[in-house]
Amino acid sequence: MNTGLHRLIERRFRLVALGCLAVLLAAGVGVAAYTEQAARRQLAHEAEAQADLLSSAVSGALAFGDAEAAQDYVDAVQVNPNVVSAAVYDVSGRRVAAFVRGGEVVGEQPPARAASARFDAGRLTIVRPVMEAGQHLGTVRLRLLGAPREQTLGRYAALLLLLGLAGLVVGVLAVAQGALRRANRDLAQRAEALAEANAELEHQMTEREKAEEALRQSQKMEAIGRLTGGIAHDFNNLLMVASSGVELMERTEDPKRRQALSDGVRQAVERGAALTRQLLAFSRRSPLRTEVIALRPRILGLAMLLERSLREDVEVRFDLADDLWPVEADPGELELAILNLAVNARDAMPGGGRLDISANNVAAQEERPAGVALLVADNGTGIAPDVAARIFEPFFTTKEVGRGTGLGLSQVYGFARSSGGEVSVRSVEGEGAVFTLFLPRTDRSPDTGPSRPVAESTPGGGKGRRVLLVEDDDAVAAGVGHMLRDLDYVYVRAASAAAALGVLEGPVAFDVVLSDMIMPGGMDGLGLANAIRQRRRKVPVLLMTGFSEAAAAAGASGFAVLHKPYGIEDLGRQLESVLTQSGT
Repeated sequence: MNTGLHRLIERRFRLVALGCLAVLLAAGVGVAAYTEQAARRQLAHEAEAQADLLSSAVSGALAFGDAEAAQDYVDAVQVNPNVVSAAVYDVSGRRVAAFVRGGEVVGEQPPARAASARFDAGRLTIVRPVMEAGQHLGTVRLRLLGAPREQTLGRYAALLLLLGLAGLVVGVLAVAQGALRRANRDLAQRAEALAEANAELEHQMTEREKAEEALRQSQKMEAIGRLTGGIAHDFNNLLMVASSGVELMERTEDPKRRQALSDGVRQAVERGAALTRQLLAFSRRSPLRTEVIALRPRILGLAMLLERSLREDVEVRFDLADDLWPVEADPGELELAILNLAVNARDAMPGGGRLDISANNVAAQEERPAGVALLVADNGTGIAPDVAARIFEPFFTTKEVGRGTGLGLSQVYGFARSSGGEVSVRSVEGEGAVFTLFLPRTDRSPDTGPSRPVAESTPGGGKGRRVLLVEDDDAVAAGVGHMLRDLDYVYVRAASAAAALGVLEGPVAFDVVLSDMIMPGGMDGLGLANAIRQRRRKVPVLLMTGFSEAAAAAGASGFAVLHKPYGIEDLGRQLESVLTQSGT
């Protein structure tokens, strides 16, 4: 409430108080005047009655000139204490009888004219003629006190009461106004204090937001630093394996050694692809491709992969129930989650140990449906309580730089949540850890029917058919070109979508278009495929990409997709499949 409003309220309060006082005073004066007039009329009425009575009484005395009888009648009037004088005059104006009280003076002659009643100097004078049979015999004059003091005080008591009430009202209003003024002053002070507190709170909130933003930026930079350090280390190792393998293959003619080196390079490439999938899964750019999975054979099928991924001093044991319920999940992500848990357990057992992988059915509970609990347990160093609370955070790792990216357990967490399940850990320092991956059961049955036939790819399977290769990266184009030649395809390269459309408009006919999806310029691979579909519907298009979102968009448009990285066999099978479907 502002100062102007306070002043307006106080001004109106004073006006109301003064108005109430004026009304009370006017009411008091009116009541006093009314009671005074009423009292005078009553006194005059009584005095006139007494004067009439005296006039009737002395009429006989005046008629016979009996002064003593007239005096007796006048003396009888003294019974009324309010009568201060009385006099009887004959027709000639001579005073016949009289009495006075309290120093009053009675005139020797009657008044010049008769008056019914007249108040003068606190006295009431009554003059009455004495009549007998229509004959004027004389005059009677009475003089009385105006009103007794008690009656006067009684009449003015109402006025005094009203004045007292008026004073009381004014006092109460003054006190109330003072209290209101103090309340308004306190309210104004509190409002100012509240405004200052709000301003201080807003300042603190702003400072806190700045501090939180700085903290988030610092954590982000720290996480990016750990991520880039780990990824750089892993990729450098992969590149080292690949580059050294290629170099050694050039220096040897031994077929067995060349095969071993080739297997090493291929394994390095597969590990790089797995690391890329981890990054895409973390960034949520890799959508889940769910299907109904029979867990027992799927997990047992990982035995060989786990043996290669773990050290020789780590013993792997399986304890899987025979009647495990089927679940609906992405099989590739499931295998990656189990592999990440196994690798995490391996790192927790630097001196070797035992890894137990078990699974059993879990009945429905109040807040969780029925499902399968997959347990991965180790007897390693265990996890400290403060670390256990953060192990599923992205980029969080207790390993030194270069030993891990901090994405393994976050991938497990993301896979579990995306599959409708959950993951938890139970650990005691020095006694190992148990990770529990829960996946809800499905009522659907796993697909155990025959798999869809896939076109075989053999060297020379291209049969000289023409391929328009659209790839902006020279190194990738060179590598794909070598694979196409080995598959007995003839290819022409275009470095952009626009150049590819120009080549297609030329005289050379092509059997298939193999195009990358992500390319610079105004048109990407999907746009090129749509343009080809509109112009040359008979030319099939095979798109290749390493981005799952781009692959999903291409699949939604009805185009075949080849996922990077791929080998010559994958390329041959996909080309054969596209050509077979188009009838070429």
